[in-house]
Amino acid sequence: MMPTYKYALILTAALVALLGLALWHMFSDPRPLSADDRAALYARPLAAPQSSQTVYHLGHSLVGHDVPAFIAQLAASAGFPDHHYNSQLGWGTSLREHWDPAHPVNGFEDMNATQAWRDPHEALASGAYDSFIMTEMVELNDAIRWHASARHAALWAAKARAGRPDIRIYMYESWPHLTTLQDWLDRLDTDPETLWEGTILAQAMAQPDTGVIHVIPVGRVMAALTRAVAAQGGVAGMADHTDLFARTPSGDLDPIHLNDLGNYLVALTHFAVLYHHDPRGMPRELRRADGNAANAPPAELARLMQDSVWSVIRSLPVTGLGMPQGATLQ
Repeated sequence: MMPTYKYALILTAALVALLGLALWHMFSDPRPLSADDRAALYARPLAAPQSSQTVYHLGHSLVGHDVPAFIAQLAASAGFPDHHYNSQLGWGTSLREHWDPAHPVNGFEDMNATQAWRDPHEALASGAYDSFIMTEMVELNDAIRWHASARHAALWAAKARAGRPDIRIYMYESWPHLTTLQDWLDRLDTDPETLWEGTILAQAMAQPDTGVIHVIPVGRVMAALTRAVAAQGGVAGMADHTDLFARTPSGDLDPIHLNDLGNYLVALTHFAVLYHHDPRGMPRELRRADGNAANAPPAELARLMQDSVWSVIRSLPVTGLGMPQGATLQ
């Protein structure tokens, strides 16, 4: 007959194992959403806004100061004069670093020394924002591997919805560092499903308090414009994709940051997604956040930019615009 103390040890071990299993189920991430699950979430388009938006931008230098300023000017020209925004930015900052004070935001003082800065935790808790736009650091593979991108996207989404249940949440899909043209275009084509949507959003939206996160597909717009310009053998203002990128003081190509032309394209995409507004015919002469005139795209390049934005965002349910049944892109 087994001694009583051995029964007690066996029972204790069994209880510890059951408790461990329960805790594992409680704290482990749920199964990522499948492509079909995600498609179902995006099946119903968002309603087009009827008034000016108040927007919060969370990100880094690929948001910068000029893109939000450009968006506000585009909104005003489209009849939304009270567009307002706040932000928190950093240098190559991940969603994790914005979330956790134990991970300081690199470049915080330089990037946030403007009237647009507002602490993101306090801002989203206020319920003052119609839309919340976040983006992840690049290289995206590193962000996913080392910075728990999906978990922190879910945390930020839950924070935003706790402050305002009807807030619209967007992931700003950016672009990888320049390599060869074909490799760069391949990444723009494949990263949305393999990384942005198929990994980060598939995992984040599986969390119970995340809700739907829509997408501002700048990377795919860049790919569409690059191909449109190449098909014409170049146009005034843009011989190829590198003409969207900044130059260093010594004249070398910056492989990740954009110039005014690139930022105009980014802002057009944000504006069109936020407001469900056709960007064709929008102004091309804007001012930077510091009030100085930005370098405007020539008329033909502006037209191609606007066409590319409208074509891409209307073809992707993840933007929230939707494509009416039987409609065609013009």
